[in-house]
Amino acid sequence: MKNQNLIQAFKFLMFSISAGVIQIIVTTIMDDCLGIDYWVSYLTGLVLSVIWNFTFNRKFTFKSANNVPFAMFLVALYYCAFTPLSTWWGNAMEGAGLPGIFVTVFSMSINFVTEFLYQKFVVFRGTVNSAVNCEEEKFKKIIKLLKEEF
Repeated sequence: MKNQNLIQAFKFLMFSISAGVIQIIVTTIMDDCLGIDYWVSYLTGLVLSVIWNFTFNRKFTFKSANNVPFAMFLVALYYCAFTPLSTWWGNAMEGAGLPGIFVTVFSMSINFVTEFLYQKFVVFRGTVNSAVNCEEEKFKKIIKLLKEEF
């Protein structure tokens, strides 16, 4: 169990880093290169990274066969709280003169810790590794059918 938690945390970290790269690139291009307001840039980068992160963590980190629309709804609820707060503090921090990249990395760090805990204990609670069990059941059925045929 302890090893599984460490492996999940490591996978979540790796997928979060890849999502973070997407978020940083999108936010930086929109904010610094195109001159779009920080909050619009941040929200766009955040939405794209959330979709990426959710998709890969559901499939590979938590291996959940959970109802995808419902799981995404729960993630959306998390972001209903996190997004306004992080947009507010991000806008305030940039307004105080902190560089946009610093503000983004700070927000992403807070997001990483809180979202991992939320996904593990709320979104995928009770369904971790259920996709593995589904795959095993499919495999057993195929083997049974093959044995019956031959």
